[in-house]
Amino acid sequence: MRLGYHSITWGGVVGEPTGVTSVKDLFYRANGDMQRALRDIAAEGYQGVELFDGNVADFADRPEVLRELLHETGLTLVSVYTGANFIYADSLPDELWRVNRAAELAALFGAEKLVVGGGARRAAGTDDEDYDRLGKSLDTVVDIAERQGLNASYHPHLSTIVESPDELERIMTRSRIGFCPDTAHLAAGGGDPAALIRQYPERIEHVHLKDYRPEPFAFLPLGQGALDFPDILAAVQEAGYDGWLLVELDSYDGDPREAARISKAYLDALLDSSVSR
Repeated sequence: MRLGYHSITWGGVVGEPTGVTSVKDLFYRANGDMQRALRDIAAEGYQGVELFDGNVADFADRPEVLRELLHETGLTLVSVYTGANFIYADSLPDELWRVNRAAELAALFGAEKLVVGGGARRAAGTDDEDYDRLGKSLDTVVDIAERQGLNASYHPHLSTIVESPDELERIMTRSRIGFCPDTAHLAAGGGDPAALIRQYPERIEHVHLKDYRPEPFAFLPLGQGALDFPDILAAVQEAGYDGWLLVELDSYDGDPREAARISKAYLDALLDSSVSR
């Protein structure tokens, strides 16, 4: 398995402000210097990178800049992350337009995977029809990705209608999209990440690794929280998954490169230990 890192740690995530009034423009964006991020990620020994759709879109009119940066660092653009509400009929066409744009850009820069999160929680509450709508939308995302030669996977996420294990089951039975377990979000949603990976082994298309501390709540570099990563990696291997492992840390109180270094050292030691057994 090859190791990659998400650029989110450099600046944290923001949404495109124009998306407040024009849904088609509501890209995610890591609010930092992507050239620094990629150089730091490569310097710490990672082989790949995941970028948000907005950060990739920043290079749409100057693709040679990103291509040269990937060449310089030796990094593979593994995946592009996007998301949407997916449950509102009126805004769905514009949301899917944006997902399609993300898929086109991912393919343009040689990515293998399209990762999506989403499924809005309504102020009035969530009902079963929202899961039906989300499932149908995610099947459309699969179609969009396949047209660009990409594999699509769904990332359960806090603040969406897919947080808990029961909510994950609702969407896994309603859509054929692949599963991208994010270890920290699954744990914070009340699940056991390793058990959920074992529950859906044939659906694993991508993996996000992140540590987690319940009290006080925090996402952390690998090995610094409460998660059982030896068991998580054992579950990933049992599933027959041999693709990219992407470390994704939303923010870090310090140099983001240091966080990447901490997670890489921990993951290298863990993988070496699993190989030697």
